[in-house]
Amino acid sequence: METGRPWRGVLVAVTTPFRADLSVAIDQLQEHVRWLAAEGCHGFAPCVSMGEYRALSDDERATVVRATVEAAPAGCAVLPGVGGYGSRQARRWAEQAAEAGAHGVLARPPDGPAARDADVVAHYREVAAVGLPVVAHNEPCASRIDLTPDLLATVAEIDGIVAVKEVTGDVRRLHRLRDLCPHVDVLVGADDVALELVLCGATGWVAALPNALPRHAVRLYELGVARDLGRALPLYAELHPILGWATRPESVQAVKLAMACAGRFGGRCRPPRGPLPVAAAERVRRDVLRALAATVEPASGGSPG
Repeated sequence: METGRPWRGVLVAVTTPFRADLSVAIDQLQEHVRWLAAEGCHGFAPCVSMGEYRALSDDERATVVRATVEAAPAGCAVLPGVGGYGSRQARRWAEQAAEAGAHGVLARPPDGPAARDADVVAHYREVAAVGLPVVAHNEPCASRIDLTPDLLATVAEIDGIVAVKEVTGDVRRLHRLRDLCPHVDVLVGADDVALELVLCGATGWVAALPNALPRHAVRLYELGVARDLGRALPLYAELHPILGWATRPESVQAVKLAMACAGRFGGRCRPPRGPLPVAAAERVRRDVLRALAATVEPASGGSPG
């Protein structure tokens, strides 16, 4: 974790492990967090889309956040997702994150009906009032609200808005965001444009891939930060097929299957997410095996960026 900027580096969008009876496996969640830290990851983002937060009860969601904070070693950041129907719900989750000892939060626009720009700004003002650093989470395919660069520039005038997790995959947005609000960090939110955005100045990556392949992801990030294209590009080519699954509708199922292929416990998904179709599951397995065969040097263990 970078001192004073815990949102930088490789933050894992942590999956929520469910047992066969679909109860939350807290012990396995904590073991997973400790393993990810030992593999070089800089922090964790529980209760975002990859963590199936909408399928958790309030008690389960609070327990997942507390368990992640407890398991994260010193030097690793925890920035939970605080997605909610509206600003009251999101602020309550931000307060819960602060009480649990989190280092910041990832905040979507309101989950409810599409809001006007003024409503979105008011939503972020409520979340930021809690006092934790706020990373705006722009995932319009899931939230139905697009934090366009122009809208984000207004949101970024709020004290406490420190970064945006950009999931659209549009690399051009990074340049527009840096022009309109240079004081706000841009974080990679779509795994399959990770190298492009890091090379162009993204200062972090809220990533799905490390759930299965943390050393691969951290090494790719480090090589991008170092502008070492001679080693980054071959690794990226081997990883890119599996990276692409993180932005598909079946992303959670694919990542949990990738974890199983890599010898980790992903567990089941809760409804409405069902198993992957046979053909898709076979493709995920092939993509993971290709990535596992890539040569990966140990992570440096240095500063995240």
